[in-house]
Amino acid sequence: MGYKFATKAIHAGQQADPTTGAVMTPIYQTSTYQQAAPGNHKGYEYSRGTNPTRKALEDCLAALENGKYGLAFSSGMAATETVLKLLRPGDEVITGDDLYGGSYRIFTKVFEHYGIKFHFVDTSEPDRIAEKISPATRLIWVETPTNPTLKLADIEAIGQVAKHTGVLFAVDNTFASPYLQNPLDLGADIVMHSVTKYIGGHSDVVMGALVMNDKALYDQLFFYYNACGGTPGPQDSFLVLRGIKTLHLRMKAHCENGRRVAEYLKDHPRIETIYWPGFETHPGHNIARKQMRDFGGMVSIVLKGASLEDTFNVAASFKVFTLAESLGGVESLINHPATMTHGSIPREVREKVGVVDNLIRISVGVEDIDDLLADLEQALG
Repeated sequence: MGYKFATKAIHAGQQADPTTGAVMTPIYQTSTYQQAAPGNHKGYEYSRGTNPTRKALEDCLAALENGKYGLAFSSGMAATETVLKLLRPGDEVITGDDLYGGSYRIFTKVFEHYGIKFHFVDTSEPDRIAEKISPATRLIWVETPTNPTLKLADIEAIGQVAKHTGVLFAVDNTFASPYLQNPLDLGADIVMHSVTKYIGGHSDVVMGALVMNDKALYDQLFFYYNACGGTPGPQDSFLVLRGIKTLHLRMKAHCENGRRVAEYLKDHPRIETIYWPGFETHPGHNIARKQMRDFGGMVSIVLKGASLEDTFNVAASFKVFTLAESLGGVESLINHPATMTHGSIPREVREKVGVVDNLIRISVGVEDIDDLLADLEQALG
């Protein structure tokens, strides 16, 4: 019988150091490894390809996603582009119309130049994906919940479409974290994380990851991972291993505080629209209940009648929440997607899916909830 999540977070992939008995995985700060003879080594040749600290992290990440193979990258975008390197000119990708700005940018500004075609659809409706499938379709790339309007995609339903048509299916699981959602169990072939966010959890590391179950797929991805070199160093790997040990504790607090913040904001007179999948009125609420264990710590709001200047003034007036890029750290963050994380998406494209100038994205941290609510009150007041 496999261990449960909290035990895996603390122990998976991490044995006591055989040389010293150190309980914590050492930082193997080395670029190369001694070989007894050419090709006769202990599993490590050069740290771009494999490093013991990073390997411990990769094994832990795989365990948390109920996967067999993990790969850690120097950023979430490095992980994303490694999946895209599986494609060839003329291939097509179906992805979401509400998408992290960095993903949209690499799709349209980088890989379209290599002859890859991207279809942006509403992934909350599996039929929209199915109707775009063609003989050229090679990849379905889905965020759920989406960034920043928190739409839900039914992973199991999309997985059935992918399996029936033989299309590779990848899920960006960053907003949920493996604590709340495990896409491989629901039919995905690949899970991607911006480890920078909830998994690292302390806003001190930039990293990405891929997890999968298929050995042949792992071998393909590992080839690009090693050949192209977007791998993280041992210090960052150590920091993420440390962060993971409290992932289950942090996520409980993020979810609890997120619920309190969402409930507080729901009927606030300054709020026109609120996005949080825990509300029964949220279009994806039933999907969230089916495939997630809780509703997370991300909340997005649209300020009623606010101009861009008004929105900037509100965003800059918080004292406990910090106005900054990113999400998922222990500290609460305020983000203005239209000019920050989604600034690379053309206005007409982002506004079509609700990423308007008066939308603010909130990453609810683990501070005392009374202080967070008081800060919201003063900033919105």
